[in-house]
Amino acid sequence: MQKQIEFYENKLAFEMDPSDLYDAFEKSTDYIAVDTRQAFGYEKEHIPSAINLPHREMTEESTKHLDKSKIYVCYCDGIGCNASTKGALKMSKLGFKVKELMGGIEWWKFDGYATEGSKPSKGSKFVCAC
Repeated sequence: MQKQIEFYENKLAFEMDPSDLYDAFEKSTDYIAVDTRQAFGYEKEHIPSAINLPHREMTEESTKHLDKSKIYVCYCDGIGCNASTKGALKMSKLGFKVKELMGGIEWWKFDGYATEGSKPSKGSKFVCAC
């Protein structure tokens, strides 16, 4: 039983679903969504307030302006893409507190949340607490 508890506690320590992220945005400014896709994907559509930091470009230099006291939630297209996993791993190695968004932007939209960009999806009214 203890191994099961540890497994699920560890899983929740490093993953969150879209409703968890939405709630985190509503309650705190400690969470920052990181779109780990290339710039053209971000420009087309992204989670409101997200920053774009493609996993292929993550380095000590490209992340030096980021606040290490924040929690960065990496996401990509969805379950068929692992850019968020690669980004979360790189950011972890660079010393950041990181979680991965389950289902990426596709599950964000599936849960009814709005996106921004040149081809945004309408959804719940999103108000950034920043």
